[in-house]
Amino acid sequence: MIFRSLLLAAAFLLAACATKPETPPAPGLVVLVSIDGFRPDYLERGVTPTLSKLAAEGVRAEAMRSSFPTLTFPNHYTIVTGMRPDRNGIVNNTMFDPGHPGVMFSLSNRVVNTQSHWWNDAAPIWVSAEQQGVRTGTMFWPGSEVEIRGVRPQDWVVFDQSMSSASRVDRALSWLDRPAAERPRFLTLYFDIVDTAGHHHGPDSAETNAAVAETDAAMKRFLDGLAARGLAGNANIIVTSDHGMAPVSTERMVDMDAIIAPSLVRYAWHPGPLAGLEPAEGQTLDVLTPALGRHGHVECWKKEAMPARFHFGTHRRVPSVVCMADTGWTLNSASVRRSYAVRGGAHGYDPEDPLMAALFIAHGPAFKRGLVVAPFDNVHVYPHIADLLGVKPEDTDGDLAVLAPARR
Repeated sequence: MIFRSLLLAAAFLLAACATKPETPPAPGLVVLVSIDGFRPDYLERGVTPTLSKLAAEGVRAEAMRSSFPTLTFPNHYTIVTGMRPDRNGIVNNTMFDPGHPGVMFSLSNRVVNTQSHWWNDAAPIWVSAEQQGVRTGTMFWPGSEVEIRGVRPQDWVVFDQSMSSASRVDRALSWLDRPAAERPRFLTLYFDIVDTAGHHHGPDSAETNAAVAETDAAMKRFLDGLAARGLAGNANIIVTSDHGMAPVSTERMVDMDAIIAPSLVRYAWHPGPLAGLEPAEGQTLDVLTPALGRHGHVECWKKEAMPARFHFGTHRRVPSVVCMADTGWTLNSASVRRSYAVRGGAHGYDPEDPLMAALFIAHGPAFKRGLVVAPFDNVHVYPHIADLLGVKPEDTDGDLAVLAPARR
């Protein structure tokens, strides 16, 4: 009788253990990586064992479509806000705002580009996360050193292009050495050497391949660091780029002065793959009419008449007329001193062109394994970052459903 009672008690305990809810796992780390200027086809060059393995074992997109314009600052801000440039306010790497006349925003002018008003039209994910009690760290990202809506990431670094890829990894990893309650749950990493090599030497150069290989090695260093800290198994890693890269040449130039007289126009966006036109001082908008339409290898539109697929042209910072060269061509005007040589590669062209396509890889417990998804717009990344963090997202142009098939 006693033996039978013991058996019944044991069975009861086993049943109780079986039905007891499991302790939920500790919140995982979410890592967003940008490799500036990395085209998806760079994975096929045989120099990316780490990234190729992440892609093979996780989710890879055939391509991720950049937002217009296919430039660095606009697309980085789109990825972390889920808003296209026409809504997030970062409409170019160089721009003017009618509310701040005579002041030019540019990548190189930190005094201006760290002023909050340029960025406050949208809240990047680290702002929403910090407001909702999720610690964040940004190892470089456009906008990450700015106080946006009164908030900064817990950890951030002033951009220093001379900092090596390995040093960037080590700095980010150092933030993860803190106790769990103090370290960031959302982390960004930014690498720019692929873009730099692509600009200087062209996307098909040995130098670009070397930069791709070096960045891949930095990613291995980061993943090894996560593993050494016991964080790899519960980390969701999203690797992106902002745009692709196309070869350019001085043999493919468009003379804007032959289209519109320099005396009539002020270039709000200096000619390159794109140009932004305003009437010169003392002139009216109608002087820009001769520029409108197709002229050989360039097409120009009034801001309010841009193709709908660009989702662009309503923001106050968009110039009155926007011109875009055909891929691989460069706009030029003798009235504007060019700040860079036309050589190697460039971006800023039509987002639909495969040469402008961006990278997307997602790997971790939240994502399926060995899945390739169809091309999608980069605005759809943000809702998934917010979802992975358990952060209520801001208003967004992205849709969680677009990449839902990639999730477990």
